[in-house]
Amino acid sequence: MHWSRMMNERRRLLKHGAGGAALLATGAIPSGAGAVESEGTEKPVYAGIMGRGYARGPYGLVHFHDSAGLVPSPRNDRPLILLHQSPASARQFEAAFEPLSRRGIRFVAIDTPGFGFSDPTDFVPRIEDWASSIVAVLDHLGIDQADILGHHTGGLLATEVALQSPSRVSRLILNGPFPITEAERKKYIAGSERSHERGKPKLDGSHLATSFALRVKMYGADPMPDPATITRIVVEKYQGLGPYTWGHHAAYRYDHASAIKKLSQPTLILTNTGDDIYDLAPRAAAMRPDFDYVELQGGTHDIVDQQPEQWADAVVNFILARE
Repeated sequence: MHWSRMMNERRRLLKHGAGGAALLATGAIPSGAGAVESEGTEKPVYAGIMGRGYARGPYGLVHFHDSAGLVPSPRNDRPLILLHQSPASARQFEAAFEPLSRRGIRFVAIDTPGFGFSDPTDFVPRIEDWASSIVAVLDHLGIDQADILGHHTGGLLATEVALQSPSRVSRLILNGPFPITEAERKKYIAGSERSHERGKPKLDGSHLATSFALRVKMYGADPMPDPATITRIVVEKYQGLGPYTWGHHAAYRYDHASAIKKLSQPTLILTNTGDDIYDLAPRAAAMRPDFDYVELQGGTHDIVDQQPEQWADAVVNFILARE
């Protein structure tokens, strides 16, 4: 899609403001809104930010993207909640918005408190502290029960929502589980402290160049990284309303190994062989052989941007198999 056309579609949808999701849900914006013609073909669903809104959570406003109304007859009985890695925002899943919608899946992608456009906590949070903000979005949208997918830090948060509010979670997808040992935990914490020191804002802006170079390296060379995608990722890191360091601080102190053992919901462990924490996925699967397990080939930390179609297939196959 040409960039100017895409931006016009964004403006047209976003002019509805925070009520955009509600308008979509009530049909005020027709299903399939945002469809555009490109080289004689019509896009069935706009591949970008759809309905957007805010829920009032325990720590302030929680920002979300909602595809309600763009999927006329959802194939999933319960919406799919998408929880992002850190430091990022729900835009992490933007490349998969259109593939999920095309497969008939209604989803709600949520910015974790302090990231994206969600208000931060007024203290250094734990994963456990964020769970109630996700439930607040469900309450706001009138969703009694949902399926929840979390990627990396989002997977830890998805786990905690399932443990704190089990009746609200039907199925769980852990995209990159994190069942580390205590020795590994110490290494991750030490490494994050060094990384955060390099990422501190500097007057010459070198922290932005350092972050950009790091994300290019993490993205890998196959496929070649798109400069616009890397720019989005770096901007997401620094645009949050809370310190970006809080995401890793919370993740590296969460005992996912113990939490995984307590889960009662049908669960899919989803990974890809090029992920930087790939080795932890088979470890989690060994802990819970009753869970479904799918691994995509290749990709890296940014699998959703790199393989949105394959990723969407894995997610949707699990959801619809359980309907």
